[in-house]
Order: sequence, then C-alpha cells, then structure tokens
Amino acid sequence: MDRHTDQKQIFTPFGESSIWQLNRDYYEKEGIDAWRSGVVPHHMTSNSMVGRSYAELILAFLKDLSQQGSVSEVVYIIELGAGHGRLAFHILQHLEKLVHSVHEILPPFCYILSDIVEEDLLFYKNHIQFKKFFDKGWLDIAYFDAVESQEIELRHSGTTINKSFLNQPIVALANYFFDSLPVDLFRLEGNQMYSCNVFVDTSKTVKGDSSTIENIKLEYQDIPVIDNYYEKEVENEILEKYKQVGLDTYLFYPRKSMQCLDNLSQLSKKGIMVLSMDKGYHELSDLNKREKPDVIKHGSFSFWVNYHCLGAFCKDKGGKVLFPNYSTFHIEVACFLMLENKDAYKNTVETYEQFVNNFGPDDFNTIKKVAYKNAHKLQLHEIIAFLRMGASDSSLFMRFLPMIKMHVKNISLEDRKRLSQLLRQVGYFYFHIGEPEDLAFAIGGLYFDLGYYEESLSSFEISVANYGHKEDSYYNMALCYYQLRMDKEFVDMFNESKRLYPNGSTIAELNK
Repeated sequence: MDRHTDQKQIFTPFGESSIWQLNRDYYEKEGIDAWRSGVVPHHMTSNSMVGRSYAELILAFLKDLSQQGSVSEVVYIIELGAGHGRLAFHILQHLEKLVHSVHEILPPFCYILSDIVEEDLLFYKNHIQFKKFFDKGWLDIAYFDAVESQEIELRHSGTTINKSFLNQPIVALANYFFDSLPVDLFRLEGNQMYSCNVFVDTSKTVKGDSSTIENIKLEYQDIPVIDNYYEKEVENEILEKYKQVGLDTYLFYPRKSMQCLDNLSQLSKKGIMVLSMDKGYHELSDLNKREKPDVIKHGSFSFWVNYHCLGAFCKDKGGKVLFPNYSTFHIEVACFLMLENKDAYKNTVETYEQFVNNFGPDDFNTIKKVAYKNAHKLQLHEIIAFLRMGASDSSLFMRFLPMIKMHVKNISLEDRKRLSQLLRQVGYFYFHIGEPEDLAFAIGGLYFDLGYYEESLSSFEISVANYGHKEDSYYNMALCYYQLRMDKEFVDMFNESKRLYPNGSTIAELNK
C-alpha cells in the first residue's frame, strides 16, 4: 500500500485547500455511479414533489414574462451540476402537464442539463427518457463550470451563449449545488475576525482509493484578517457587516457562489432568477455560535450553505430575495431575482408563497419521516393519499411497496381503481438511473394482481428494457399473454423461457 505517511503540514486558506479538488475528482471518477449506488444521497432534493415545486415556480416566471410581452425569445433554464439528471426529468414531466392548462402565450423555453463530468453529459444525451424533450427543443446539454466558464456551448442545438447574448432572463437551478462549491471560512469573536487556514491530513488514506474523502482529517489555523481582505469591494462590504454585528462563530463565506451568480447574470441583458434548494440558513441568528465545521461525508462531501450571505449579495446587486418566512428543519428553498424591474414578477412571488411558504419541500420531508415510522399502521387509502401528496414519487413508492402488497390481498373495488391510477402516475414520473431496485417490475406485479394485464405486460417490458431479461420476467410476461388470450405470444414466450432456463422453477409452473 502506498500510504502518505510523511506529510509536511502546509496550511492554506480553507476555500483554496485540496479538499475541493478531491471532491471534484470523486465525481469525475464515479460519474452516475455516485448516485446509482446510493452513496451520495439525492432523494431529499430531487424527488417528484421537489420537481413539481420547481416546475410551478418556472411556470409562474414564464407567465410573468408573458405579461410583460416577452414571448418571442427562448428562456434558458440551466441546472448547475445536474448530476444524475433525475430532477430535470421530474421538472420537465411536470412542466409538460402544466403548460397544457395555460391559456396565455408563454415564451419558448429550453432546459440545459449542465455538469463538469463528461460521463454524465453522455448519460443525458443517450437516455431514452430524455429523447422526447430533445425532440421538442425543450432540452439541451452543456459542459459548464459554474465558477470558471464564461460561456455556455449547447451541444444539441450548437448554440453558444456568451456575455450579454440573451434578451430573456436566465433561470438558474442550484439544487444541492452550493454546498459543494469552494467556500471561505472565517472565525468571528467579538470585533475580531480570523481567516481559517486548513491542513488536509491524508496520512490515513490510500493513494487511488475511492474512500480518500472518508478518511481525511482537517486541522485549522487562524490568521487575523486585515481590512479589505478581498479585491472586490462588494465582497469586503458584506464580510465587514458580519464583523460589525458581533457574532461569535465560525462563518462560511460563499465567495465562489457569489462569483457564479455574477458570471451567470452577465450572460443575459435582462438578468437572472436563481432557485436553490440545500441545507443551510437564511436567518442571521442561525449563523451565530457555529462550531468549527466538520466535513459532511457521503462518498463526496458538502457543507451547509450561508443563504443569508447570498441574499445580501443579491440585494447589493439591486435584486429581490425570497426566503421562507419560517425557520426550516431540513432544507432551504431560496429564490433570488437579480432582474430588471424585479417587482414585476408577481406570479413568481405568489407561487413561492404557495409552494414554499404555505407548504413546501421542507414540510413534506418532516411528514415523510412520520409516514416512514408509521408505515405498518397505514391503511391503503392513507398510503395512496400520502404518495399523491408526494407527487407520485417512485422512491417513496418503493418504501411503501411491502405494505401495498399486503393490502392488495384484500383490496376493495374502489381502492383497486385508485391504486391503478397511482401506479400510472408513479410510472410516469420514474426516471431510470440503474439503481438495484426494479420499479417497473414491481409495478408490473401489482398491475397483474389487480387484473390490469395490459398495463402489467407494458411494465414488465419496461423492466426488460432497463435491466435485461431474467427468468421471472419471461414467466410474468407469459402469464400476461395467457390472461390476455394472446396464445401465439404465450407459446413463443414459453418456448423461449424453456430454451434459456431449461431447469428453471418457473418453467415447471408454466408446464402445469
């Protein structure tokens, strides 16, 4: 083993330390497997309910532009660090439904899946479930480094978006994103401020091992801050205000995130709307008494987001900030309107009030935990209602699948219909990334038990397309053909099953 045992302790500013490159290396090495394996969590911020919330906010923004007469040019919606692509699929599926109910003329829009990992971009390009959106002109892909990139090259359409190129505002989605961008760290004590330098201890790691991040340790060193720490005046002004309020805390200062917003806003003559969801804080009181930060490790790593600082940056740029009116438990949903005529976006503000303040993703995550604890007590109609509240999310559905199977044994006619409707919605919002759980196979089995044999057969065909043939797939599809009186297809499937699995137990069942 090649162990790094002789490390000279070199301290560097927190935001410039080697941990950020380790994070980037991890995603470039793992690609989609980072999420497919379940190592990097994503369900809390990328489920169907979150997708619906974003879709409603995007639709409201498009309506605001329509009412301003801005309907001729494309509105680009760029997702920063799109990763697995599941959130984009949820948003586009919900938008597809929502736009059909709108009677006014909306501006055309194009959703950009962006990332710095080439494997991820290739995954988006070749994914069959994205094809209809590429064909409609609703979707494109781009390599985009949120801090360094100065333009966006769209690989599907061939369009290049550079400085002041657009006459429509940009919509940027920073979903579970700012928590992984390099961030500066300061310690505040009374009227004193210190910059936190860090030594990254990798002595217990193995070179080339994917678990490097899991084993790193950080050692800190405080350096007194002299006035005008940064080159940009706005960055110094915001930092100085934290010093003046007398906090006693460790403070994350998201300078790179601020640069990201600044760079994006320069691509359009009309500015930018940013929607962001992450763990973090927007109230000044929540920033006080913070301890020396630990690395939150999950294959990669992340830190909480200082939304209060991003809000101050937005206001300094003349923008409007929408934060929850309450203290959150799990995640923040923030909206930054860095736009011309920022007060003209009344639909956007009203929709934020409805889908974040009245009841939003953070509230749903609280209720979700209660539902998980009490799943064994819930009746079928209660499970269906909860899943509908969660916008028919497939991961939620899989958590309740064992209880649904139990209830199906004694299901009423009314609940049979309601469950079949739910299954259609779950299938509609499911996005395949190759996780071990075969959702289509599970749905196919339930459809069969309910007597919906055509729907069952279609689900098993999707399962085969996603995971390939297996003995149970042949058996279940053969049973569907039998129930549908499709004799030729039944015989063909039976013979193929017998050829591939001559000693299979399911073949014996079909022979009876």
